[in-house]
Amino acid sequence: MTTSATPLAAQGTEGPAAVARYQQVKDFITHRIQDGQWQVGDRLPSENELVQQFGISRMTVNRALRELAEQGRIERVAGVGSFVAPEKPQSTLLRIANLAAEVRQRGHDYSCRVLLVERVAAPVEAAAALELRTGESVFHAVCVHLEDGVPVQLEDRWVNPHMAADFGAQDFSRLQPSEYLVRNVPYDQMEHVVDAVLPTPEQARLLQMPQAAPCLLLTRRTWSGGVPVTVVRCLHPGSRYRLGSRMQADGNPLVG
Repeated sequence: MTTSATPLAAQGTEGPAAVARYQQVKDFITHRIQDGQWQVGDRLPSENELVQQFGISRMTVNRALRELAEQGRIERVAGVGSFVAPEKPQSTLLRIANLAAEVRQRGHDYSCRVLLVERVAAPVEAAAALELRTGESVFHAVCVHLEDGVPVQLEDRWVNPHMAADFGAQDFSRLQPSEYLVRNVPYDQMEHVVDAVLPTPEQARLLQMPQAAPCLLLTRRTWSGGVPVTVVRCLHPGSRYRLGSRMQADGNPLVG
């Protein structure tokens, strides 16, 4: 019995050569997006066209497109094709971001819809986070932050009135709650926790998104002199926002 060797690409096996080739496809597409040859919404060459252009297997091309989609560079529509995806805004994890400034720096319109500002008895979870007694008086604020009229963040915040006595009297449609606190109650410790969650029906309604779509939930606490100032839960539609950081080797954030 005789056997014949079959090229790796023809077998669909991704050996070292195939790995290099799928990266070539990714680089080819990425460079054309970055240099402006392909704009947001432009349709990419089909899988068959890329197979012919690079002389590689359909599996290798599919891997390149799949990873680009996972990175948010392209959007794949079953039965239609792949398209250049709009860039998601990115907010930092290493500092308290000024969302209004970030949006305006991108040349977009920022607005804040204040849903609630009240002084109430602290529920168990908020009291524990602020190291207060359950039922002790606290401030509670809920806002929706919008970029070009599209909700990008639902903010649910609890504030220790011993640290920010005038919090409830502010106009947060003009000055973000986070910006007010940073200006008036300098913090010296901060904690960030990020979770992937599904929104509740009410959260989905406020963020104008499907309830089955995933969200990024950033929970932040700050302290001043060892005393908790605020705990806030910031909910972002995963399809519209991303969180990231760049830091130096010593763990300190880059400035600039």
